[in-house]
Amino acid sequence: MLVPLRLKINAPNFFAVYYYTLLLHSYTRWAVLFSLLFALYRGFSGRATGRAFGKTDDRARVLAVTFSHLQLVIGFVLYFISPVANYFWSGGSAGNASLEIVFFGLVHMALMTTAIGVLSVGSALVKRASSDHKKFSTLTVYFSIALLIVLLAVPWPFSPLAARPWFRV
Repeated sequence: MLVPLRLKINAPNFFAVYYYTLLLHSYTRWAVLFSLLFALYRGFSGRATGRAFGKTDDRARVLAVTFSHLQLVIGFVLYFISPVANYFWSGGSAGNASLEIVFFGLVHMALMTTAIGVLSVGSALVKRASSDHKKFSTLTVYFSIALLIVLLAVPWPFSPLAARPWFRV
């Protein structure tokens, strides 16, 4: 006789995975922000001075995109195990009433995915640009738009939608 396989979810282990994924996601945001700001600095300075698009500029672009994609993957994992997102998608009317639940259930994920999409398109266009000036211009425009979306979607401590601490402990 075949016995059906039953997965046992050990609650303490699940919450440990959730907590450490949340912690990793929280700290990776700083790598995303600093690398994005560095790439923008390289873009603005290169555009202003008219210098050639060099290896450091390209590495700054790649680093910002890499950290952003890593953050997005961690965010997707977090989103699919998150009790807040699960509560939002359960369809309860109480879930839709809370700004914080709507923020983490829908707004944060939608805006961050959009920001990474803009960043990825901008990075691809920079690689394909024919002149150095065009590379710097494309980088500054697309990365600035992505940074603006990211800054809107991060749950800063002063955010009226969902306030979170600067650093989790």
